[in-house]
Amino acid sequence: MVLAIILVTFLIRLIFLKRSIENEKRILSNGGKEFGVENTKRLTLAHIVFYLSCLVEAMVHKTIFDGMGMVGLVLLIFSMLMLMLVIHLLGDIWTVKLMLVNNHKYVDHILFRTVKHPNYFLNILPELIGLTLLSHAYVTFVLVFPVYAVILYRRIAEEEKLLHEVIIPNGSIKR
Repeated sequence: MVLAIILVTFLIRLIFLKRSIENEKRILSNGGKEFGVENTKRLTLAHIVFYLSCLVEAMVHKTIFDGMGMVGLVLLIFSMLMLMLVIHLLGDIWTVKLMLVNNHKYVDHILFRTVKHPNYFLNILPELIGLTLLSHAYVTFVLVFPVYAVILYRRIAEEEKLLHEVIIPNGSIKR
């Protein structure tokens, strides 16, 4: 059951990735720009390594679905719901990459005002912790999560820089 949940979660992520790729193509074709390309590659690789490591640990240890797994599953469900909410709020401008659309309008929703970077703090972090608990992948968490956290920290810094240097108070892109 644990392996099936990990695989289903990964498949759900691939569905969201498909949507991201569609949005990326549209953004670029309409004059948008991508930022932080190298860090995005690192973040993608870290995400894949984390999933694969959790899967391998669950297989090696023959992890069963227990109370800790239930907590992990609840966190995974929460994280996917938060991802769906963020995608809904951002609409066609949501991508896994760091991109700005031409004539970008800042999305001023209560979620973004109350939780800085909700996609990272309400989706990615609960997702990784949930996967860890579900699969009992504590070695993965100890070895891979710190690397992931450094890459994510850099991503947040890049995003903050864009917010403060590129997007002006009226909500559009500086020219």
